[in-house]
Amino acid sequence: MLAETGDTGASIQAIAERADVGFGSFYNHFESKTELFEAAVVDALEEFGQNFDEHLAGIDDPAELLAAGFRLSARMAESHPELMQVLRRRGLGHIHSDNGLVSRALRDLQVGMASGRFTAVDPAVAMSALGGTLLSLVELRFARPDLNGDEAAVDLAEMVLRMLGLPADDAHEVARRPLPDLA
Repeated sequence: MLAETGDTGASIQAIAERADVGFGSFYNHFESKTELFEAAVVDALEEFGQNFDEHLAGIDDPAELLAAGFRLSARMAESHPELMQVLRRRGLGHIHSDNGLVSRALRDLQVGMASGRFTAVDPAVAMSALGGTLLSLVELRFARPDLNGDEAAVDLAEMVLRMLGLPADDAHEVARRPLPDLA
């Protein structure tokens, strides 16, 4: 419903009916509609994060992990358009959360900085740049359906790696490494 309307304007009765639960059941779990919608987004992002962890487990290079996570996140515009519609509208509020995809990206940034693979900067600032770039790409993919989203994600992953201090040739190669199949 949030993806359809872009806000939390749906009535609690409509939410309960759509979820096929009783009206009173809603308040057993949530204090407000906003809390419900935020919990749904957080849960979805955590599920994706766990899936990414599972499929990226064999990658030791923090630069490759970061680029792969970025590219896989960008692919969600096609694989999970409803969630990405929500993030188009509310994504900035999730860039500095402590869970989901963000916690994994922050972990990979910190490992990369500690290892010297990335230039040491404030991780929150780096996360702002990474998250803002991803949200901008998601917006671009919806605005320009003719755009090759995978190519754009590779190009932006390369730019992010260069921003984090990787030499141009290294960033180019790392951003183009094959991605695991998440199916």
